[in-house]
Amino acid sequence: MHFAQYYLDCLSQASYLIGDETTGRAVLVDPRRDIDDYLHDAEAAGLRIELVIETHIHADFLSGHLELARATDAAIAFGEAAQTGFPIRRLKDGERISLGADDAEGVTLTALATPGHTLESICLVIREHPDDEVPFGVLTGDTLFVGDVGRPDLLSAAGHSPHDMAARLYRSLHTKLLALPDATRVFPAHGAGSACGRSLSTETSSTIGDQRRLNYALQPMPEADFVRLVTAGQPATPGYFAHDAALNRDGHPLLDPRPPAALTLDEALAARDRQGAVLLDCRPSAAYTRAHLAGSLHTSLDTRFAEYAGSVVAPGTPVVLIADPGTEQEARLRLARIGYDRVLGHLSDAAAVLERTPALTRRSRRVRHDELALEQPQPQPADAAATAGAPAPGAPATEAPAPNAPATGIQLIDVRNPSEYEAGALPGARNIPLAGLSQHLTELDPARPVVLYCRSGGRSVIAAALLEARGFGDVCDVVGGYEAVAAAVG
Repeated sequence: MHFAQYYLDCLSQASYLIGDETTGRAVLVDPRRDIDDYLHDAEAAGLRIELVIETHIHADFLSGHLELARATDAAIAFGEAAQTGFPIRRLKDGERISLGADDAEGVTLTALATPGHTLESICLVIREHPDDEVPFGVLTGDTLFVGDVGRPDLLSAAGHSPHDMAARLYRSLHTKLLALPDATRVFPAHGAGSACGRSLSTETSSTIGDQRRLNYALQPMPEADFVRLVTAGQPATPGYFAHDAALNRDGHPLLDPRPPAALTLDEALAARDRQGAVLLDCRPSAAYTRAHLAGSLHTSLDTRFAEYAGSVVAPGTPVVLIADPGTEQEARLRLARIGYDRVLGHLSDAAAVLERTPALTRRSRRVRHDELALEQPQPQPADAAATAGAPAPGAPATEAPAPNAPATGIQLIDVRNPSEYEAGALPGARNIPLAGLSQHLTELDPARPVVLYCRSGGRSVIAAALLEARGFGDVCDVVGGYEAVAAAVG
């Protein structure tokens, strides 16, 4: 058997190539949109990709099933409950997919219907031989993660309550996955950092036995307790999730591999003024805070670039990239992975442009923890949140008026996820996670000062850029974030 996991750190996303080395027949599970690695590896191993299987309709990235179908003539398969805008093979609960010469030999996958995260969710049990008592492993999609289970609230807008979906998830876990032998390896679709769960491990594989013992959501408990547990404290949903789910369900254009065009400053500003393009600065946060074009948004390539871009840029918005030389194609590809294809080009030689145009350039205003006259950080009640990420290093603070306390008229905003906020927050802070900040801007007063903070200073720079672009005149963020303040006050 050929088995390969492809893990994409920037989206915490895993895909899998499984093949029978005797027959050369293979399947690809949960592929991303840029498919060259899969094709290269399959060819090198002497495999033919005959089927592309999606464990569910993904919301956090744009899947590559259409690209692979075009490149290999493979069929596309989903769980039986899936409704799509293109032809698919529907996999029934218990259906076997044989990659051997016949059903009695060779690598075999068995589909398990596991609704809960979504209605059409499936898991795939892999056996090297059809009669193996202990499977090689199980691809668990977004039903079971290492250390967590799939969130049950993504279908709320479609009329399916999180409590109903959580009850389905409980039954799927206990009647399907936990019925597998303890030695069965677990290979999930996501790892730590993904917004598809709240406590995902950095490990990208495990076993059923280890998850039975260690996963908080799989401990013995009544269904009602499980429902309460997994419907609380989920991270904020990035704004692009519904957009990607629709594209993965209905179909989307194939990936355009061409690099973005180089634009002059006049062309970039014309795209902004005439086409409504966003100027998206994807340089490191330290470079952005030192100097950036007025009105530009920011998310750095050294963070969860696409996810954060999808939190502050509306789907379908034209984008002009402001990138370090040689990184513009990476930025375009990472945006394409979440279905943001309208990249009009990139600003040529951005650093030189910023140096030549001081009238159009701004410097971020940042405040150090020792300038915050706040009391000791306090845990917050579970219902205090108004309703995600690797931080970027804090840049040196610029001169900014030192806020004294929220009572002085400052709007103190915590842009971390609810679970982070509930574990401890600055006194007087309001929790508006970065993923939902765009939708809550009307609740803030642009005429009053705003101080933003996150865990260590990465998300708050992104949030400050968004507020500045939306006309907030007095915005700063806390260098080093909550960690710096908490460490300073003990």
